[in-house]
Formats: sequence, C-alpha cells, structure tokens
Amino acid sequence: MKRALLWVLAVLFTLASAVFQRMTGPTQPLRGKALLCGNEISYRLERSAENTSLYRVKVKAPEPASGFVQYMRYKKKDVWKPEKGVPMVREGETLVAPLAWPDKDDGLAPRAGKLAYSVNLFCRQEEPKDLTGGKPVIMRFKGPVPAWILIPHILVMFLAMLTAVRGGLEALRPEGQTGKYALWTVILLFIGGFILGPLIQKLSFGAWWTGFPLGFDLTDNKTLIAFVGWLVALLAGGRGRGSRWWVLGAAVLMLVVYFIPHSLLGSELDYTKVIQQ
Repeated sequence: MKRALLWVLAVLFTLASAVFQRMTGPTQPLRGKALLCGNEISYRLERSAENTSLYRVKVKAPEPASGFVQYMRYKKKDVWKPEKGVPMVREGETLVAPLAWPDKDDGLAPRAGKLAYSVNLFCRQEEPKDLTGGKPVIMRFKGPVPAWILIPHILVMFLAMLTAVRGGLEALRPEGQTGKYALWTVILLFIGGFILGPLIQKLSFGAWWTGFPLGFDLTDNKTLIAFVGWLVALLAGGRGRGSRWWVLGAAVLMLVVYFIPHSLLGSELDYTKVIQQ
C-alpha cells in the first residue's frame, strides 16, 4: 500500500476521532426540541462554562412564552434555589436567566464546581414545562485557559493521534518500519498529556492531575493508558521487524481509549474538603 494512501487514511481516522470527541461527553451542550405556544422550539443548554462571570441560560422562544430557571449544587443535597425560580427575562426572541452560585456574594462558581439546573417554560397561564423532562442539566464551571496554552495542547494531541494511527497502519505492512512512529507518538503524548495537559487542568480546575493514582478522571487515565501502551511498544518492540506487532497493539489501544467520551468522570469539587454553607 502506498505511503501517501496510508497518510490519507491516518488523517481520516484522526479526524473521525476528533469529531467524536467534540460531539460527545458530559460537558458538551445538551440539544433538543420542545413544543411551546403551538410552536416547536430548538434549545441548546450549555454544560460547561468559565467562572469569570455569571453564566446566563439562554433559550430562543416565541412570544408570549415565559419561563424561570431553578438550580442547586450538584451532589450537595441542596433544595432548588430559589424556590420559585429565577424569572427569565426576554431579550428580543430569547429568554435569559443568570446562574448564580448559592451563598456566594458575587455568585461566581468555584473551579470544578457543578450546578444542576432546570429550565421551565410556559405559555400564558399554562403549567410550566421542564424543558428536559425533569432531568436536570449538569453545568461544570472552569477557570479560563489562555489560547496560547490550549491551542498547542490540542494540536500536539491531534498529532499524537495522527502518528499513532499512521504507525498502526504501517504495522499492517509486512515490510513496515514502525519505530519512528512509536518514538514520535511517545514524545507527542508526553508533551501534550503530561506537560500541557496538567497545566490546563490546573488552570481550569485547580489540580495538576486527577487520574490514577490520585483520582478517577478518565481523560487523565486514558492519556496515561495510551502513553504506557506506546512506551511498551517503543521499548519492547525496539526497531526490529517484530516491533510492528507491538505498535499495532498500541495503536488499537489508543483508538479504544480515545473513543471514550472526553471529560467523563472529570474533575469535580469535593464538598467535604471545602467550607460551604
């Protein structure tokens, strides 16, 4: 198989994994449709936001629709706050309401803090309808990350996936030379997953590492698993002919862990370790 074709296939596999990561996971927006005032509306409810300002829930809804938002701290055994909800204010075609962290004067959420919130809409004197059918939306707050850190991290992890897939495809060739792909994948995974990744984690959620052995963050853990797999392939396989089977195994392992949704079991504020009301 020609090397140019292998690179094309590697790019396609990598793009597919990137799209999957972008569209899945517990922090991706929750989208849906609902019937309101005789019209079908589409909504997009965010599940991740920066904590530098009050996040505002927004739903595009036709007049004369009204609504309110209720929320509570996730896993804190709170009651809905406020009890009667925050009225949504109309701004043109959109209903808007802020999410303020309970019991904080400025209302700003701590890093890794989560709120469960519900959006209730109604038309004139109708009974309010929970937009998500009684299942709260979970919002996780994070600190801001500068683009000059975030963009290199994304780029390096993308390149790591690309060299991993290319190495796996190279391993399918009987005469394939896989050593250089294993080496580059290990280097890129180390830079992206163990230098830039922890820096982003610290800025976003206040912790350098929340995977094994310190926690259960699957994003950290799957990076660790992929790195170990490729390190074994590099060291055990060496540069000889037998190395291609180690590289193929590492490539398959990396594809499997990368198809675990991003941010699953991610950083979460532990209320037992902070002073809260």
